Amino acid sequence: MYNYNEELGKKLNNLLEKNYDAEKGYKKAAENAKSDGLKRLFERRSRERNYFGHEIKSELRDINQEPNKGGSFTGSAHRAWMDVKSWIRSDNDEAMLEASITGEKAALDEYNEVLSENEPYIPRSMRTILDKQRTVIKHELENIKVLEDLQG
Repeated sequence: MYNYNEELGKKLNNLLEKNYDAEKGYKKAAENAKSDGLKRLFERRSRERNYFGHEIKSELRDINQEPNKGGSFTGSAHRAWMDVKSWIRSDNDEAMLEASITGEKAALDEYNEVLSENEPYIPRSMRTILDKQRTVIKHELENIKVLEDLQG
């Protein structure tokens, strides 16, 4: 039997994992960044993704679904790649910005997928939260691209 809340829960848990991954990735980027300004930016983005995760957990509980714990294997691999890039490349900050752009593009794709595939079924409060998070990610992606252009 099809259980919509269970299917939506799986998609929200995927978003939750992406936010866990982004939180950890931004922490890693803050550790590796040379510029104090970028360190602060990455630390702020990490805190923001932690907050997004808490919002998604609350929405999962509202539809009687259990939030996943931890991040994904892909996210761990991406953070490891960020470490390797920082050791290999002398321009550490640019490497972290490039990794951030890659991660934010993937996050936007994931949010767009969840919001478009489930359009008529997502509760209004959940849609509002996910739209707000997607807008913040999109705005931050644009900012990071500008910073990368300035670095290059």
